[in-house]
Amino acid sequence: MTMRYRIRGKSFDDVSIGNEVVTSGRTITETDIVNFASISGDFHPEHMNEEFAKNSPAGTRIAHGILTVAISVGLINQTGIFEGTTISVLEMKTRFTKAVKPGDTIYAIFKITGKRETKKPDRGIIKAEVHTFNQYEESVMSGECLIMLYRKGYPKGSL
Repeated sequence: MTMRYRIRGKSFDDVSIGNEVVTSGRTITETDIVNFASISGDFHPEHMNEEFAKNSPAGTRIAHGILTVAISVGLINQTGIFEGTTISVLEMKTRFTKAVKPGDTIYAIFKITGKRETKKPDRGIIKAEVHTFNQYEESVMSGECLIMLYRKGYPKGSL
C-alpha cells in the first residue's frame, strides 16, 4: 500500500519533535547587500565600503546579519513546510557565528525541538532550531524560534 502524505503546509498535528528540513542553497550577491542597505537604511561601511572593510576582521565587505536571517527564513519558507499553516512567528533568538561575504552560498537546517498545545483548539506552538551554513559547511548563524501553527482542519475548510 502506498503511503500518502502532504509535503507542503504542515499543520501543528503533522509535525513531530525531531523533524528536520534542509533547504536549498542561495548565493549572497552584491545586489542583495546594496538592496538590503537601501531598504533598512543600514549603510554601515562594513557593508558598503570595500576600502574601509579591508581593515575589518573579515577583510572585506560583509552581508548584514539581519539579511542572513531574512534569507534563511526565506529559504525555509521556500520548502513549503508551513505554507498556509503559519499563524505567527512569536519569537526569534539569533546568534551570528561567522560573517557572510558576497559570493558565499548559504543554506539552512530547520529542526523541530518542541511542541505544545494552546488553550485554543485551532492552534499549537512549535519550538525550532535554525542553523545556517556557508558553502564550506561553516556555521554562519544559529538560533531558535517559536511559531504558532494552525491545527489540522483549520482554518475551516483546509486539509
